[in-house]
Amino acid sequence: MSLTSRDSAAPTPPMLKHWREMKALHPDAILFYRVGDFYEMFHEDAELAARILDITLTSRGDGAPLAGVPVKAAAEYLRQLVGAGHRVAICEQVEDPKLARGLVRREVVETLTPGALMQEGWVAGSRNNWIVAVGRGSREAGMRDSEAGKRGSGEAGLSIVIGLAAVDLSTGEFVLETLNEEGLEEALSRLGPAEIVISSGDASPLPPFPASPPLTTRREPWEFDAGLAHEEVARRFGLASLDGLGLGPEDQPAVGAAGALLRYLGELQPGGLPHLTRPIVRRSDAFLWVDEMTRRNLELIEPLRAGARGCTLLETIDATVTPMGGRLLRQWLLSPLRDPAAINARLDAVEVMVDDARGRGRLREGLDGVRDLERLAGRAAAGRATPRELGSLRDSFQRLPDVAGALAALAGSTLPAGGHSDALAEAADELDLLADLSSQLSLALADRLPSTLTDGGVIRPGYDSELDELRSLRDGGRQYIASLQQRERERSGIPSLKVGFNKVFGYYLEVTHTHADRVPANYERRQTLATAERYVTPELKDYEARVLGAEEQIGTREAELFGAVRAVIGQAIGRIQQTARVLARLDVWAGLAERAVAGRYVRPQVTDAFALTLRESRHPVIERMMARESFIPNDARFTEAERVALVTGPNMAGKSTILRQIGLCVVLAQMGSFVPAAQASIGTVDRLFTRVGASDNLAQGQSTFMVEMSETSAILHNATARSLVLLDEIGRGTSTYDGVAIAWAVTEHLHDRVGCKTMFATHYHELMQLPERLQHARNYNVAVREAGDTVVFLHRLEPGGTDRSYGIHVGQLAGLPSQVVARARDILTTLEGEHRMVPGPPPAASRDPGQLALFRDPPEPDPMVEELKLLDVNALTPLEALNRLADFKRRAGQRE
Repeated sequence: MSLTSRDSAAPTPPMLKHWREMKALHPDAILFYRVGDFYEMFHEDAELAARILDITLTSRGDGAPLAGVPVKAAAEYLRQLVGAGHRVAICEQVEDPKLARGLVRREVVETLTPGALMQEGWVAGSRNNWIVAVGRGSREAGMRDSEAGKRGSGEAGLSIVIGLAAVDLSTGEFVLETLNEEGLEEALSRLGPAEIVISSGDASPLPPFPASPPLTTRREPWEFDAGLAHEEVARRFGLASLDGLGLGPEDQPAVGAAGALLRYLGELQPGGLPHLTRPIVRRSDAFLWVDEMTRRNLELIEPLRAGARGCTLLETIDATVTPMGGRLLRQWLLSPLRDPAAINARLDAVEVMVDDARGRGRLREGLDGVRDLERLAGRAAAGRATPRELGSLRDSFQRLPDVAGALAALAGSTLPAGGHSDALAEAADELDLLADLSSQLSLALADRLPSTLTDGGVIRPGYDSELDELRSLRDGGRQYIASLQQRERERSGIPSLKVGFNKVFGYYLEVTHTHADRVPANYERRQTLATAERYVTPELKDYEARVLGAEEQIGTREAELFGAVRAVIGQAIGRIQQTARVLARLDVWAGLAERAVAGRYVRPQVTDAFALTLRESRHPVIERMMARESFIPNDARFTEAERVALVTGPNMAGKSTILRQIGLCVVLAQMGSFVPAAQASIGTVDRLFTRVGASDNLAQGQSTFMVEMSETSAILHNATARSLVLLDEIGRGTSTYDGVAIAWAVTEHLHDRVGCKTMFATHYHELMQLPERLQHARNYNVAVREAGDTVVFLHRLEPGGTDRSYGIHVGQLAGLPSQVVARARDILTTLEGEHRMVPGPPPAASRDPGQLALFRDPPEPDPMVEELKLLDVNALTPLEALNRLADFKRRAGQRE
């Protein structure tokens, strides 16, 4: 913070001196300094806030920049500042100004950052708001590589291991992961954190982010020390050891990251973090690896075209009715499972609800009135919940018996294959109806609640006798004052006399100057106006004191009672969070069942086998955006014997759609959902890679082709034999022969070295020769039918290749001028027949001996070859033959 020379020379007022002290403790934050009914900002803070918030920038008497916002309207201004990526420290008055001696005591009660938000409505209800800490360490290579997302061979030496700790402060969720560099990029793209905390001594760059990067916060290196963090985490969660969390020696960087994150959050929230749940350790080998490239290409949660709506898989399958369910569905979609048993447990629950439409309807009806229990309870535990928020908890708790009744019936249902759903039975056991909390809230809170406590009317009549007495006194006084006007008019004979009230003078009797001679003797003048006089009487002052005193006492008593009720809810935060997690699972299962019925999805058979078979599979998003009968379903099959499928066909025939729908079906199946197909058998996949379409990254100096090669490289380095690779048009960004060579070599590598399930859509017809060399590769094509100059796209995958791309037909459909289309057909005919458009051989200067030409001209005749053709060997004597051979040798040597 810079100060002008005038600031330095002039005496500093006590308030500004205290502001400087607070600012020194929070130099990287905008300081909201409470002064009466305003939050004031000074110096650079004022200039920055005025620019972002578009508010007036003024100055103090000494010229220091000043800007302020009303306390009552501060929430929206704070949201704008945090949304712009800034920190805001709120320095609040922590004592009653009426009781203060000298300067009112102020403290920073909270620091808001993009990753540390608990305010209602500031973050989307359907997604988490993660703040992530990243710590680095080392370990012996090969040690628990699978759990760190590696597939190394375990060679000797040390490798870098990364610990990640993620907290959603609004819900209390806490997750730990141990990763390598590759795993860090996947985790950050999956979590999409709003803020990242790293060590100031860590010079390693963070992975690039497709959208705007999150706020980065640097902390002292010692805060990431695993030993200190171990004590911090164990103490916070009341653990003797972290072994019970499933953490081992290899997870020390994750423990260090957790300690640094807890310390940082503790500074941001001085009131504590009572709602933080016990950490969950996430092991990457339990989940399907879906990197950012694949998420983007498959449009799992974000559309490829910014701003497009209804075109993501999440939007298509999301039928949840609670915020908790919406967040959980998103998590499941971004982290599908790999264990067939865990997947089938989810599928059992969905199948029960698919088969029982009535039970599913009852469950969804019960869930429909449940609000965001996780975030509401977290705010209650932190002492921030408003009356309406506690009312939302009460109304949600009252829905739980209906949910429990529907769940009991569903948990008792028998599966078609026999048995019951273990997942539903477990949910029924875990569901806490919270009857005591529901009763407490119902008894204490009024039916209709105000948004803030200061508005009054929060506590229900009959709940507290002391409060009832104060209300009776207040209401009786009001009735007296209302009747006083009529009585005084009759007593004084002044028909225009009226009783009024203002905050400065309190209650008064107002008499116009016209009737001044009728004013009774016991009236005491309080205020003179231009047209009237205002008076009080001893009786009126007595009642005023009683009424206003009762109002103040009512506010104090209501605050005490409300605080006590809120504390009861906060102390039960663990029970509420457990119930919220159960409701989220039920909501997701019921929503998936709803979509399965509406979309004619089937339950996939999920095993740990290699084979993957889809019969009449469909693209879940596209078929929802078009008439159902218009979508052409397709089969797909991968086995050990036929694991590489080469797909050729024209543009617009649907190759990319087929690739994507295979990937989407796998994601749906492994997250525990039914799939859009007539029949599906899924051998679980460990990693899914999808490269479709072309894009560049000019900000990092990468062309379209460079991005394509980088993505292909990532696939080849990270795919395993249990992976599924879906490629579209590899090698199109360079010369034809270069592209064919790259595509050929990539396919060979996936077939020979990786051995994974692969589908490769291409226009390179040369690749149709690959099955002749590769034992486990097969050709397919997307069928078309020609009718004269028109083409009918059948969108059907068939065995065998094709040697036509029909690009000119697609250009015609796109609206190219007819002259261009006709000329293109002529050029194509000439090129296919003569390989050149310009007559005659190309000029020698234009030939590039270092680059193979796409279409070669006929070679010029060689004189020696022509001479050999004319030579009659049978007519030569032995001596003539030797002489002729010697001459050929001499001439050949001269050529060199």
